[in-house]
Amino acid sequence: MKNTINDVIKELENWANPAYQEPYDNAGLQIGNTNQELHKGLICLDVTPQVFQEAIDKKANLIISHHPLIFNPIKKISGKTAIEKIIIEAIKRDICIYAMHTNLDNIYNGVNHAFASALNLQDITILSPKEQQLKKIITFVPTHYCDSVRQALFDVGGGHIGNYNSCSYNQLGFGTFRAESNAHPFVGVIGQLHQEEETKIEMVFPAFLQETMIQTLRQAHPYEEVAFDIINLANTNPYIGAGMIGHLSECMDLDEFLTFLKQQLSLSVVKCTNYQAKKIKQVAICGGSGAFLIPTAINKHADIFISAEFKHNHFIDTQNQLILVDIGHYESEIATKKLIFEKLIEKFSNFAISEQEINPVKYF
Repeated sequence: MKNTINDVIKELENWANPAYQEPYDNAGLQIGNTNQELHKGLICLDVTPQVFQEAIDKKANLIISHHPLIFNPIKKISGKTAIEKIIIEAIKRDICIYAMHTNLDNIYNGVNHAFASALNLQDITILSPKEQQLKKIITFVPTHYCDSVRQALFDVGGGHIGNYNSCSYNQLGFGTFRAESNAHPFVGVIGQLHQEEETKIEMVFPAFLQETMIQTLRQAHPYEEVAFDIINLANTNPYIGAGMIGHLSECMDLDEFLTFLKQQLSLSVVKCTNYQAKKIKQVAICGGSGAFLIPTAINKHADIFISAEFKHNHFIDTQNQLILVDIGHYESEIATKKLIFEKLIEKFSNFAISEQEINPVKYF
């Protein structure tokens, strides 16, 4: 059976759902008809004119980028800008363009994990976990049907906690109800009080799945009227959020660490706090523009914070608290292409990483 572009997108969104993107972002499908057969896919950081031409040359009808082609609102599409030209040609040629941006940044096994792994960091955790990302569903099921109802909720994403799936709490009890004249009871007799042995099932789920969980529960539950509660959890989700922090296996001098950093990430130059000699053990990182995480890195007692696009005042304001290292936006996210490729190649053989993309910044 041939794969459609929808099949690819489903795989991507099971991994990094667009619901995890930041409010300002525009991740997800940018252009195209996803019902068409997948011919070939191309993976890039940015959909530049060179990358788009490469997709044409390789007969790719799907481009997956990290940065959205359409980020700011577009009021006219006249072909006057590079973005407008790409939009016009993509529509003409039936090429789909899909972006995985801050949603891929914010998942545990995303951009920042690849970044942290390249530095051999240990005990990696999310630097700034997000709140209000989890909910709990509680329902009451006739005991003989609880296995099928519970499994249906697992199948759509319920009960996943960290590295564990199929997580639930179950408590045996009994429910009471009296069916009125217009009811069609699954058990019991109209007009008579009925008592039924039931199992109380509780499980957590990502907040964005609420409607799916409710719909699935209604379909799987045998009762005409399904009793359930949805509870907003105050818990932070330790597997969703910005940046990452971990530690080196052994302390390094600053100069030693910077040499190691450049070797691991193939960097020719870095911009670093003009700091006195310091031992490096606890390392915070963030792919892309990470200045907003500086206070969090300080509060988490990081010795050094590696990201991109720090301003002059950031180096001044933090020089007595931690070391800042700016490696460049492109450099901090270059591993994203390989990350997406390795995720897709498990199921789809017709993908390639862009060979025409180059760093838009040149150092002299």
